[in-house]
Amino acid sequence: MEKFTSPLRIKLNNLLERIHDGEKGFKKASEHTDHLFLKRYFEKKSKERYDFVNELKIDISMYGVHDDDSGSFEGAAHRTWMDIKALFSMDNDEAMLEAAITGEKTALEDYNDILNDHHLPLSTRSILLKQKEAIEDDLRTIKKLEDLKS
Repeated sequence: MEKFTSPLRIKLNNLLERIHDGEKGFKKASEHTDHLFLKRYFEKKSKERYDFVNELKIDISMYGVHDDDSGSFEGAAHRTWMDIKALFSMDNDEAMLEAAITGEKTALEDYNDILNDHHLPLSTRSILLKQKEAIEDDLRTIKKLEDLKS
């Protein structure tokens, strides 16, 4: 069975952290809006990110990669702290939508970086492509929602 290279292993662990951060961020955003549609949308996105993490973890564990912090803990911890700090300072729906756009763009960069690796097993590539497409759709939706709020 194919093994991931060390740099790819680190990127995948960072991506898992990023997706988990998104899950928590969407959950927190759903708790800070009174707008019923946005609340449901953010809850749905939080659940989707939870599913993304689990789907990816199951796949990469077949290749001997387990969710660990090999070299990426400090970066992930810093991102999480910054995301939480930003969310707590938000006091309106537009600010939450802007933060969601920023987070989704960053996630897409991470996905693209990993998908450019030629050592990626087909099963992992397939999962990442599907998740990336969902995030691209989310980004378009969030931008439309932000335009409606303006």
